[in-house]
Amino acid sequence: MGTKNHILVTGATGFVGLEVAKQLSKQGRYPTLLVRRPLRAALLTSLNAKVLQGDLDSADSLRRSCEGVDTVIHLGARAIFEEYDLVKPTIVDGSVRLMEAAIEAGAKRFIYASSMLVYDSQTKPIDQDTPTHPRCGYGEAKVESERILKKMAREAGIKLGVIRLPHVYGARDLMFGDVRKGRVFYPGNGRNIFAHMHIYDAARVLITAAEKGWEGTSVVADYEPVNWIDYLQEIKKYYPRFKTYSVPEWLALGFTWLIYPIRRLSSDPSVYTPGSVISWNLNLPVKRGILWDELGIEPKYPSIYEGIPEVLDSCVPFQWVHSIQDRI
Repeated sequence: MGTKNHILVTGATGFVGLEVAKQLSKQGRYPTLLVRRPLRAALLTSLNAKVLQGDLDSADSLRRSCEGVDTVIHLGARAIFEEYDLVKPTIVDGSVRLMEAAIEAGAKRFIYASSMLVYDSQTKPIDQDTPTHPRCGYGEAKVESERILKKMAREAGIKLGVIRLPHVYGARDLMFGDVRKGRVFYPGNGRNIFAHMHIYDAARVLITAAEKGWEGTSVVADYEPVNWIDYLQEIKKYYPRFKTYSVPEWLALGFTWLIYPIRRLSSDPSVYTPGSVISWNLNLPVKRGILWDELGIEPKYPSIYEGIPEVLDSCVPFQWVHSIQDRI
């Protein structure tokens, strides 16, 4: 991207967005970081970046955020596997507002972080020819936003790169939060194959795609998809003091549907949804090397067997408790 280009990152205090912001700052890019919740901006205070208050609901704040911007990396959204009507306002409507603001500002590049959950279960590794068929509202919203953004970008002549991320893991994700607490519950038998990627590599892919002006739509993952049992066993190898508990898929689905009316009364996002149960149990391997070869880079962590030990090392400074209180 050269020093003359200026980059905007939405969702900069989110899981992937924060890592993107950190890497850009470390590279001396001085990105603009869009923040919806001011209290979370404390996460960004150490970064060499411009932090702006904004919201995907506010066209005015998006226009202000896009002033002087050449490139957008769009990660902001309600990133929970909820019903379509709950995620549409940010994933679809908010993305459209942002693209409108980027086009009005004269931006040249737009990288959109989509999801592997646009696919149904697969018997063969996902590649560029695999058709979309989402099983949850989150995936449906991602498919719709991709379609609209492609049309807008084509008409405006802006380069659009849509990158469908797999399960991205790191020290700040929800699962490793549970690992630090000493237990992980998961729905199903855990034998379905899933594609994964370390948070460092996810951010690096997005930044490199923006840097090179990559256009197109592609899924991406590390080089070795594994099932959830193997994933959790790899964590236990280095941190054997946490326990895993499998809940039958039918029971987990029944429970999430049972609490659905109560959950709908709250505006707070929830991980306990039918969509999360369905998504966890999909079979979603990804073809080795896809997108990496196009971008001309390789993952720093080619599999969970290199990535998970690093994540556990990163977890060490997250929380301190007195040894008397530490029961894990």
